[in-house]
Amino acid sequence: MKLAIHYRPGSYSDRWITYCTEKLIPYKLVSCYDSDIIKQLADCNGLLWHWTTSDYKAALFARQLILSLEKKKFRVFPDVNSSWHYDDKVGQKYLLEAINAPFIKSYVFYSKQEAINWVNKATFPKVFKLRNGASSSNVKLIKNKQIAKQIINKAFKSGFSRAEPISRLKQRFWILKRDKNKASLKKFINGIGRLFIIPEGEIVRNKEKGYVFFQDYIAGNTYDTRVIVIGDKCFGARRYCRPGDFRASGSGLFTYDPALMNMEMVRISFDVAKRLGTQSLAFDFILDKGKPKIIEISYCFAIECCDDAPGFWDSSLNWHYENVNLQKYMIEDFIKSLSKRTSRTEKIAI
Repeated sequence: MKLAIHYRPGSYSDRWITYCTEKLIPYKLVSCYDSDIIKQLADCNGLLWHWTTSDYKAALFARQLILSLEKKKFRVFPDVNSSWHYDDKVGQKYLLEAINAPFIKSYVFYSKQEAINWVNKATFPKVFKLRNGASSSNVKLIKNKQIAKQIINKAFKSGFSRAEPISRLKQRFWILKRDKNKASLKKFINGIGRLFIIPEGEIVRNKEKGYVFFQDYIAGNTYDTRVIVIGDKCFGARRYCRPGDFRASGSGLFTYDPALMNMEMVRISFDVAKRLGTQSLAFDFILDKGKPKIIEISYCFAIECCDDAPGFWDSSLNWHYENVNLQKYMIEDFIKSLSKRTSRTEKIAI
């Protein structure tokens, strides 16, 4: 067995390489941006690529490459089932509604007039989102119909930039106040620089326009719950909202205390991940009249996510104390899937 790993410093690839080195698993480093990437994979059994839409190049072709490799029966992490809906809240709406998952009520319109007609009948506040964005970016609380109509007019006229430099700077200032360290200070200074120097990815990307997406706002939630399912393991954290903010994502205020976990969320997460056939899936939950509702999903998350968690639940909802490394579980499950495929192939050959 030989693995191909797309190397990007600061990504999951760091831990995957460490794992392969320690376990003496053959691997080679590749670049999925190379035109001959499929040829490079000829002597490998599977590809691991931690791609994110913060890299505009990956956003252009990652899904297409993954699907193409799967068509030739080549294993990839993340696979199509895990990643086609990544950073696409509109796609997630259709997917979760299709399988009747407990998803927060959401509305999408591709016509300005239909959106206005809906606003005239809707109750407020509502939550406005763009298709993409992480750490609460491009997420706003719309308090009344007048503001909703302003959002709609912009959505079908000039559109929205995926980047929000002012909001991003506020987020980095919040982190600076919270952490008070050199790393957060450096990020804040870089955020100031981005007000004047626009990154290449933000220049080449088109604006988000021609649609508008809203979700119901559920009042009274002072936290959300992040639940991650990788194979037969589930990890959870309660994430608290910043003071005066309805959003918990990106706050950095959280606890891994398993006693605070809503076990119905764990059960739902295992069920949805199984039905979708995913390798890795993170859920964001809130409570609606005491019942868990999914806000959105993602195949990936911060590399250090759950490093301080005391353990995990298995698919039978039993708790296991263990030092957690999510990237290790990803590559272990991936290798198991390759081993099963190799075993089946050998039996057929015999």
